[in-house]
Amino acid sequence: MKIELKEISVRQLAEDYEDNQENGVVGFGGKLDIRPPYQREFVYKEKQRAAVINTIEKGFPLNVMYWAVREDGEFEVIDGQQRTISICQFVDGEFAFNNRYFHNLQKDEKEKILDYKLMVYLCSGTDSEKLDWFRTINIAGEKLTNQELRNAVYSGSWVSDAKRYFSKNGCPAYAIGKDYLTGSPIRQDYLETTISWFSSGQIEEYMGQHQNDPNAGALWRYYQNVVSWIETTFTNKRTKFMKGVDWGFLYNQFKDEVYDSKEIESEIAKLILDDDVTNKKGIYSYVLTKNEKHLSIRIFSDAIKQKVFEKQEGKCTICGNSFDLSEMEGDHITPWSKGGKTDEANCQMICVEDNRRKSSK
Repeated sequence: MKIELKEISVRQLAEDYEDNQENGVVGFGGKLDIRPPYQREFVYKEKQRAAVINTIEKGFPLNVMYWAVREDGEFEVIDGQQRTISICQFVDGEFAFNNRYFHNLQKDEKEKILDYKLMVYLCSGTDSEKLDWFRTINIAGEKLTNQELRNAVYSGSWVSDAKRYFSKNGCPAYAIGKDYLTGSPIRQDYLETTISWFSSGQIEEYMGQHQNDPNAGALWRYYQNVVSWIETTFTNKRTKFMKGVDWGFLYNQFKDEVYDSKEIESEIAKLILDDDVTNKKGIYSYVLTKNEKHLSIRIFSDAIKQKVFEKQEGKCTICGNSFDLSEMEGDHITPWSKGGKTDEANCQMICVEDNRRKSSK
């Protein structure tokens, strides 16, 4: 790969700056693709972009940027997208710095900013070499997420269309599913989660198979079906407990089952009030699978186990043999599933081996 260091003024960088869905994000007289397929959406917060303008205003050096040289002689940003957009947005009048927009500045202040020199490495090479450079130099600031890197590796028509549904602020996926998913669309959390559900965890394999599909309609329809299933199966929206559940995996397994929503909601309400249930988010998986592991049932405290151990004189209530406390475990006399509580009255100390046998029945 050929590397060339070049000075670019802010004036040159911001020339013909444009950010729209049709043409993408471009600058440098329309010759710089600021957001190529492997780049993320703009994620800088107000303080971060203000820091960029403050650096320029004071004449301090910004970190060097990297551009790739395309075969047609135009350029694409490899590293520095967030700084580039911050600069262009300010010059374009999209935000104020220190309560002053660019057009509020005096002529000499404007000229100082426009004449500021940015150091840019121009990198010529193959697509794979450019991507390797991007991975190598992306070591500071807002690092790429795993899904952003996948979008780079499998860039194409499918990823471009999928991002339209899942990767924009206020995107359709966020609009209908924000009460059920965690994370941020612009950091690709919604897209990553949905592909994982749809592909049963085989994200890279799925993206590789569908990289050149003309659209991501199948993934979007699947996501809509998952959300619809949630809302018709669990009719009482409890965002605090529903957000972040692995809904897609539950949908894949139970979408064809017929449930009485009233009975389900009644059971959920009881489980939410049960102090022994320490993982409330696991309630939704439990009511479908009946596997208690999802609930993380509260265990007996060390104090309770010590007291019961002393009462039993160190003997296992099942086999009758004597053990050290470290060789025994607290066990519910009446199982939690049958109404037993995690308190001293419902605790018995049994040896590890007997507890394993009991649990396997």
